[in-house]
Amino acid sequence: MLDLPTWLTAVLLGTLEGLTEFLPVSSTGHLLIAEHWLPRQSDLFNVVIQSGAVLAVLPLFKERLAQLCRWRKAASRRLLSLIALSFGITAVGGVLLDKLHFRLPESPVPVAWALMVGGVAFLLVERLLKNRTLPSSHSLPMAATVGVAQLVAAVFPGSSRSGTTILAAMLSGSNRVTATEFSFLVGIPTLLAASGLKVFKALKHGVQEDWAMLGLASVVAGLVSFLTVKWLLRYVQTHSFAAFGVYRILAGALLLWIL
Repeated sequence: MLDLPTWLTAVLLGTLEGLTEFLPVSSTGHLLIAEHWLPRQSDLFNVVIQSGAVLAVLPLFKERLAQLCRWRKAASRRLLSLIALSFGITAVGGVLLDKLHFRLPESPVPVAWALMVGGVAFLLVERLLKNRTLPSSHSLPMAATVGVAQLVAAVFPGSSRSGTTILAAMLSGSNRVTATEFSFLVGIPTLLAASGLKVFKALKHGVQEDWAMLGLASVVAGLVSFLTVKWLLRYVQTHSFAAFGVYRILAGALLLWIL
């Protein structure tokens, strides 16, 4: 394990979170991998820095968020209800996992396999949907599937929340751009709720945490996340996710080889 100053560890982990939270490569998986060389952080740390990444991207969706606030319009109510459905499924499943005292595995081996399986899935889905014109609309099956996909990502670190939800949306009939945007929109309440719950429990039970380090990592994650998502929203308009699939396979294979 590297012996680094606390502030540098916070900057490195915040940068890694910001780069990977919304890319379909698994932020949790990468953090678990990094913490085998960097000081291991608490589950509270790993969840809360996600909120920094999420809050920073809100300005990128200001037009869509403004549309959701115009609830008198049928289109706005429908999209809002679909987001609520996805979030509700994830929330109910998350409560059940918490009741069962579910904890992420400490070994990076499952992370490596999840990275590779997800990479293969992206390549297969892109090949399956190649040359097909998918609609830019949202559907009830898509929203339900995305909610379940978020639970899959929570149980299997390395599968990637954004990765599983984007795949779920595309397989449910949405095009690449719509799937990516819906994944991000659902991720906003999901990740903020998870962070809020973790902070509440930590304060309630008097958990000791280096809040200065947590704050620094969250700010760094936010800045990096803003730039990353801004790039990704442009990228998916003209590119497939095949490159991410290849990256996941190589990263997972490299990790297994190192282990």
